Amino acid sequence: MSKKLNVSASPHVRSNVTTASLMRDVVIAMIPATLLGIYNCFRMSTDAGISSILVVLLCCVTCVLAEYLFEKGTKKPITIGDYSAVVTGLILALNMPTAMKYGDLWICVLGGAFAIIVVKMLYGGLGQNFMNPALAARCFLLISFAGKMTQFIPENYDSVTSATPLGDLKANGLTEMLSHYNLTDLVIGTIPGTIGETSVIALLIGAAYLLYKKVINWRIPCTYIVVEAVIALIYGLVTLGGGDGFTYMLVHICGGGLIFGAFFMATDYVTSPITPKGQIVFGACLGILTALFRIFGGSAEGVSYAIIFCNILVPLIERFTLPVPFGKEVKKND
Repeated sequence: MSKKLNVSASPHVRSNVTTASLMRDVVIAMIPATLLGIYNCFRMSTDAGISSILVVLLCCVTCVLAEYLFEKGTKKPITIGDYSAVVTGLILALNMPTAMKYGDLWICVLGGAFAIIVVKMLYGGLGQNFMNPALAARCFLLISFAGKMTQFIPENYDSVTSATPLGDLKANGLTEMLSHYNLTDLVIGTIPGTIGETSVIALLIGAAYLLYKKVINWRIPCTYIVVEAVIALIYGLVTLGGGDGFTYMLVHICGGGLIFGAFFMATDYVTSPITPKGQIVFGACLGILTALFRIFGGSAEGVSYAIIFCNILVPLIERFTLPVPFGKEVKKND
């Protein structure tokens, strides 16, 4: 007589991975970019360096405090221990300009409160928001305080240009941009921009850590970068020709927020597709939109707007990329 099989209640698969452990890994991965970004600010001026430290502290503290006070006031369970608010605060801080004045630091508090309360908590908290809170806050601040959010060079800093590499490229062309910056500057991070986007090396170290820990996979970031790079290359070859086309592509890859956005913002679990095909489609859409915004848009950068727009498209992408369950009959048109 065969033994009866007793099946216990689910879950049957357990893992030591928790929301808190995932978020800690993301914070750890952003440490190199944070440190290199702060160093770059100090390289320009002491005030810019001190300001960058205050930006990081204010954004992180505001996000954590806003989440705590909202949950306390609405009598919901306190969730600040999952570190998601810290991640939001740090991403927002790294999206702030490298030379923010002391008198403008209050917008960090406004941005942090907007990210947590308006974009995250009012939609139900972690897992319910339909767009990346930090990016939504950055776009809100860019629209509301464009001048304060584009302070990339300190007033007393001796520089031949006050533009970021992409801004210089868009306004003056490749030759003029290369007279102000070289590709080594773009890779190391000794350029103006937002605090966290300047050092490609630091960002790739953090990205390698996330891939090693399996916090993210390659589909979204790699597809995103490759598609944007191919479009930039084609445009560069058509308009500039020869080796300048490849240089134009490299500036697109290294001179702005593409690497930071691809590995740290586009891969957000809540606002990106869960299906493998959906992730590829999502990454491709990001690459196309970013390239179009950068080349033909009014702004030199387009990463934030591309990610926000594609966040809205995620339900539609998942609808058309869901795998067919085994045994389900596929309807065919007559």
